[in-house]
Amino acid sequence: MCGITGFVDFGKKTTASVLKEMTDAMYHRGPDDAGHEVYNAAQYDLGFGQRRLSILDLSPLGHQPMHFKNYTVNFNGEIYNFKEIRKELEAKGYSFNSWSDTEVILKAYDCWGMDMLRHFIGMYAIALYDKDKDNLILVRDRAGVKPLYYSWQNDLLLFGSELKALYKHPSFKKEIDVNSLALFLQYSYIPGQHSIFKSTFKLLPGCYLTVNLKTKEQQLTKYWDVFDAYNKPKINWSDAEAIEQTDRLLKKAYEYRMVADVPVGIFLSGGYDSSSVAALLQTGRTEKLKTFTIGFHEQEFNEAPEAKKIANYLGTDHTEWYLTAKEAGEVLHHLPEIYDEPFADNSTVPTVLVSKLAKQQVKVALSADGGDEIFGGYNKFNQAEKFTEKMPHAVQSLLSGGMSLINPAYIPYFNRKYNFTTRYEKMKLIWKSQDPVQAVKYISQYITESEVASFLATPFEKYHTFFDDSKMLQKNDGVVNRLLAIDYKTFLVDNNLVKVDRATMSVSLEGREPMLDQHIVEYTATLPSHFKIRDGVNKWLLKQVVHKYIPKELMERPKRPFIAPLMVWFREELKEQLKYYLSETSLKKTGVFNPQPIIQLRDAYLAGRKVNYQKLWQVLIFQLWYNKWIEQL
Repeated sequence: MCGITGFVDFGKKTTASVLKEMTDAMYHRGPDDAGHEVYNAAQYDLGFGQRRLSILDLSPLGHQPMHFKNYTVNFNGEIYNFKEIRKELEAKGYSFNSWSDTEVILKAYDCWGMDMLRHFIGMYAIALYDKDKDNLILVRDRAGVKPLYYSWQNDLLLFGSELKALYKHPSFKKEIDVNSLALFLQYSYIPGQHSIFKSTFKLLPGCYLTVNLKTKEQQLTKYWDVFDAYNKPKINWSDAEAIEQTDRLLKKAYEYRMVADVPVGIFLSGGYDSSSVAALLQTGRTEKLKTFTIGFHEQEFNEAPEAKKIANYLGTDHTEWYLTAKEAGEVLHHLPEIYDEPFADNSTVPTVLVSKLAKQQVKVALSADGGDEIFGGYNKFNQAEKFTEKMPHAVQSLLSGGMSLINPAYIPYFNRKYNFTTRYEKMKLIWKSQDPVQAVKYISQYITESEVASFLATPFEKYHTFFDDSKMLQKNDGVVNRLLAIDYKTFLVDNNLVKVDRATMSVSLEGREPMLDQHIVEYTATLPSHFKIRDGVNKWLLKQVVHKYIPKELMERPKRPFIAPLMVWFREELKEQLKYYLSETSLKKTGVFNPQPIIQLRDAYLAGRKVNYQKLWQVLIFQLWYNKWIEQL
């Protein structure tokens, strides 16, 4: 695990000292070692920089950038099956100097070219320089666990695991893309290839970008797409067969993520996803696995007691930490440093702190992201189907048309209900679309497009996102699988995986995602929808597996999201921070907001009215980010 960065400068102006600054901006991602090298060619200079967090082969033989023949590689992540690939390469005559997976990548490329990716099981962002072909190749893993940004401005190509590496280059232009800002305000994250800056992009999961350094031509190649898995014919397993196969695949994937030369722990919330990881790995082991939980004194948000019960039942070595508003406030001003692009998931604070807790005892932590997306855990899937598929289209058209004629602010009684105007607008749009995928899109928006337009000082263009790609999915099995596929490519990749990667890396902890093994994802995608949601029971299949290891009565309880009690804290301990950054002066200074509707919402919230605090949180996060990276407010 590490952070990688680099450049291709066709103007040949970037110095080695700039590359070192770019690399060291990600010291937190790899405090164990650093490498930075500049390669001079006739038409360009190319630089690779890497900060190393030593997990496999702790010796200096794992130092990067690493070379073989005329290839150079910069690598962030883990290839979990590197030992099997190494044996295959040794059988073909290759020899190895280290026990690092980085060396396996180089020799796999020499043997198979980019077909090497078919062999890899892992999480990775790779930069590979092929001097013979004058190619730079940037690669991102199938699920998108490891991030990779790139920016092409004039004759300068920059790339890095985090934007803060790019910020260190004097020629990088921080020009805010208002269209991306609009997406952020809607969803609390920026989806797809877009970033907060113009001319700067995220490399999409399952893709690699080849840059011909002679012609400057770029070619984006997709080598894996979850849509392809969902479009395959569904397999009619019996319940017993599906449960047994799921159990077997989960065990194999979870065990792969235990491969390390350092201590490994598990984030345990007490829900089905993290409990499955802890249960399947602890069962049959004599040594106690280390598990970690964050708790809250506000009981409606607190899952710690349930997590402790699970840990006690399984016999793990369990550690918990109960957060206070003061501790959360101390993290708040660090969020823009950790998340160097606006990011407003409301569980960032506890995720950062559980990472800090785990780092005291381990160097690797297993998370359980993906369970809701691949097994059907979120209630929004049920809602989307209910609102569009279980209501006659004529009725939906009638309701949508009628709602367009009425201003919700003037509807007595209901206009005093929580977030009523936004919920009214969403239902109107859902019934107008009559499409379950669009329903998930609107349900996922904290702020609707029309309200975003009122918040912003200038008009914005609607960027294409994967929410708009439902036509690429075959309608061969009801609704649920299509919704899971869309959620995988949106909320999972650009919200959940971003949250965990930046939080864990902020404290030099490697976060791993065992549920996102490609074999699990490809298998569950071919299962009919009734294995995911059955008779109103979400995650039906995963629950059957978990109940083999943990009694049902210990697991069954209302689902609680892993979020911080922001709505309590911002009316009390953190009130002054909210008032300062959402003041007219601060909002005007950024130049992107229309202050009045935001201030009205802020004042209504502080007065105790039933408004959605998440809207204010998203604006606040942008303001904190702007204050850190653009201009002090």
